[in-house]
Amino acid sequence: PRAAARATAAQLDTTTAEQRAAAAAPNNAAETKLGTTIASLGNPSEGGFWIKTPLVKERGIGRIVNPANGKSTKVDLIPLEGGGTGSQVSLPALQLLGVSLTALPTIEVYRS
Repeated sequence: PRAAARATAAQLDTTTAEQRAAAAAPNNAAETKLGTTIASLGNPSEGGFWIKTPLVKERGIGRIVNPANGKSTKVDLIPLEGGGTGSQVSLPALQLLGVSLTALPTIEVYRS
């Protein structure tokens, strides 16, 4: 995060407007739905668009969707070990989904 980052999501989000636009662009690739998961905010100091989830066993590229409002974002899929069914999502990805950073929404996960 920027050196001046203290507490707000806007200060912790180090992505550029171009990166946010690319992540929010519609996906034209064939996708496979991996399932649904409960999302929570991951480590806000880890930049980029990603989800750490037990729904994948190896890294890949995909998309997550907030079925409550239809918003989606392209993300790196990262395996999350340790059991459970919940997933951790990057701060900028949650913001593109229109999710409060303290919420625990159910999201859909797709592999591209």
